Amino acid sequence: MSVSEPGGHTANGRLYGVGVGPGDPDLMTRRAEWVVRSCPVVAHFAARGRQGNSLRTIAELLRPDQVIERLEYPVTVEPLPPDEYQRQLDAFHDECARRLAAHLDAGRDVAVVSEGDPLFYGSYMHLHIRLADRYPYEIVPGITSFSAACAAAGTPIVSRDERFVVIPATAPPEELARVLAGDDAVVILKLGGHLETVASALELSGRASSALYVERASHPDQLVVPVGDLGRRQAPYFSLILVPGTRLARRPVPA
Repeated sequence: MSVSEPGGHTANGRLYGVGVGPGDPDLMTRRAEWVVRSCPVVAHFAARGRQGNSLRTIAELLRPDQVIERLEYPVTVEPLPPDEYQRQLDAFHDECARRLAAHLDAGRDVAVVSEGDPLFYGSYMHLHIRLADRYPYEIVPGITSFSAACAAAGTPIVSRDERFVVIPATAPPEELARVLAGDDAVVILKLGGHLETVASALELSGRASSALYVERASHPDQLVVPVGDLGRRQAPYFSLILVPGTRLARRPVPA
């Protein structure tokens, strides 16, 4: 779809998937800021009882006359059978799409804000696949969490002909072990309650000494710690581990 300015004259509204970066409002792109300021409707995802990180990032950009659509997850980390968990999320995304379609049908542009980049593990993508074939849209890319984490840690992650693998900590342990057994640069996302399992996999693979734990990159309370110094820390969802490619790992880790 072609890029256009919010508020342009179309029969339907335009859908914007807006990456707002890792948390620091200064790391938003100029395009993202413009779209958020200009759209009459701004939608954001949030867990029950939480403000939502993407809303916190854009809070100072919002106007009193904008409609804010809070899209609250029915489940987050509740212990549910996988099929039931997916059923509830699918129904939730269907309902969110219906709510936003009502605005789009009325000719109102809608900005859906996402932490990081909207198409990289972003919740926006679930709305995109439900709406993008019916409405004009634009994707505004954003700085990813691992880019911000590398910057916070002051360490390169991949070089020359090395490969780069991104894997969630929720992956099966055998898949995580297989990835870490190679020479590739690795980013492990979505640590949450899986930090102990990931730390053990790093030790077994012999790559723990070069791995860095980064929590809430770009936020005022960000934390960067070598994995070996973590102890029994409880990792939040917005944390990750950087494992530089083996060529870079031979260099000293910045203090």
